[in-house]
Amino acid sequence: MSALGEILVVSGTGTEVGKTVVTAAVAACALRAGRSVAVLKPAQTGVAEGEAGDVAEVGRLVGGAVTGRELGRYPEPLAPATAAARAGMPPVSAGRAAAAARELVAGHDLVLVEGAGGLLVRLDERASTLADVAGLLEAPVLLAVAAGLGTLNTTALTAEALASRGLDCRGLVVGSWPSEPGLAERCNLDDLPVVAGAPLLGVVPAGAGGWDAPRFTAAAPAWLAPELGGCWDGRPPG
Repeated sequence: MSALGEILVVSGTGTEVGKTVVTAAVAACALRAGRSVAVLKPAQTGVAEGEAGDVAEVGRLVGGAVTGRELGRYPEPLAPATAAARAGMPPVSAGRAAAAARELVAGHDLVLVEGAGGLLVRLDERASTLADVAGLLEAPVLLAVAAGLGTLNTTALTAEALASRGLDCRGLVVGSWPSEPGLAERCNLDDLPVVAGAPLLGVVPAGAGGWDAPRFTAAAPAWLAPELGGCWDGRPPG
């Protein structure tokens, strides 16, 4: 926490769990409350030069009302350290990412630092990770988690990794809730906060990442708990 603003690190329990949409939902709620927001992506992989990345996608979903910053971009969809090495490009260290977040928080009420892949994916040749970034910033971590089978294990492992490093898990948000949830998804809503030892702070409906900005920003508060600026009542969408 800074005297000038707040930094929140957004990680996932793996790839394709909805980190970017969760980041956008948190940003939308903050903007709705009149807060200024910056989104920092230390390393973007799997995106070619000139192609829109995750920062641009957050901007699209919230109507462009955020400051976006991307530190490194690598074309192959790999772990940042591997993608940087294969491209012959310099990686982004945890120190550089933390410094960029501190610069942004000096002029914004909220800085969202979105990771690539999971918490312990390597950023550079020194095996720095998003967990190291959070540690340097002394910032809490919000976890985007999957809804279905397998999520309890990956969530428990990620929460254990956070706890072993003395990092604060702010809570969990299900990044993509299916329109027709099965037994596993319904049971996981109760089990996820138990295995993580952290509260469930929201559920984002599947497909929300394809919505336009007016629809997304109007709906986002209903997906997130008051702790994240929303008004979610604890029930899944639909």
